[in-house]
Amino acid sequence: MHMADALLSSPVGGAMYATSACALGWAVKKLDKEPQLERKLPLMAMSGAFVFAAQMINFTIPGTGSSGHLGGGVLLASLLGDAPALLTITAVLIVQCLFFADGGLLALGANIFNMGVIPCLLVWPLIYRPILRQEVTAKRIWAASMLASVVSLQLGAFCVVLETLFSGVTELPFGFFLSLMQPIHLAIGLVEGAVTAGILTYVLQTRPELLTANLSTQIGLNSVSLKPLAVSLAVLAVLVGGGLSLLASSQPDGLEWSIQRITGSAELERSGAVHSQAAAVQKSLAVLPDYDFPSGEGQGTSASGLLGAALTCALAGIMGLAVSFCKKRRSAPPA
Repeated sequence: MHMADALLSSPVGGAMYATSACALGWAVKKLDKEPQLERKLPLMAMSGAFVFAAQMINFTIPGTGSSGHLGGGVLLASLLGDAPALLTITAVLIVQCLFFADGGLLALGANIFNMGVIPCLLVWPLIYRPILRQEVTAKRIWAASMLASVVSLQLGAFCVVLETLFSGVTELPFGFFLSLMQPIHLAIGLVEGAVTAGILTYVLQTRPELLTANLSTQIGLNSVSLKPLAVSLAVLAVLVGGGLSLLASSQPDGLEWSIQRITGSAELERSGAVHSQAAAVQKSLAVLPDYDFPSGEGQGTSASGLLGAALTCALAGIMGLAVSFCKKRRSAPPA
């Protein structure tokens, strides 16, 4: 569901940047008061790497000619809490946009909102957490993960349609676009819910305290070792990004499929100074555009998976360390 720049006007793109920036500001402010932040930093880095790698695996939606991929917002919020999860998924989206030209630079603010703010700050606290707050069991994890993932994808898809409407993209009539986007992302949401539930059920068996701690501010992680889980996610990131990504479906994702059904092409064209400048910046930064070498022969998938996972790990870690450094500096006694 990564939006391209052609789907947004400059004012709408700017407005979504401002909206996502406000949400990130709130997340940083909340993290500043997070007593467990330093202990979560390795998990932020490794879970971000895993989500980047997992997003490279597009799975086919049978009978549609479309595909989907894991969003990861609900999963990250369940592992980290809402504020750390938003920073982590933002790191994923920044790396995808700048280094792999996945999602437009003008559309980055919208993509952060649709794929990060919605699942991490809206759906996870309002749907997922209430279901598990009374009792954390495998059945409740499945129910919460399935419902939260479906709602996240439905809201994200609806926001994409609204953003194109407000941008005046006349090639995508509101009603027709909506009638395609919602059902296909319902199917994608069901798969994401199952994957999320499977991972969290494993965490319940190995580190149940982590899931419990994120549901209540009264429970700490001081006696819980997060290193084994972080190492597991790092190994999975390498295996998925470097190997399983080769098995990804080549079918267009839900957004591209919807656009193609309406216009006959998976991509739209849009002219203008802002769009041209954004495209030029993105082109100059993208080391492996579309997750491939410049030759475009499809040989760069594994390299893209490994490099992207490493860059996401570094960026998520740096973002967390920056918040932690500022927090310690403010709390240090005056010299």
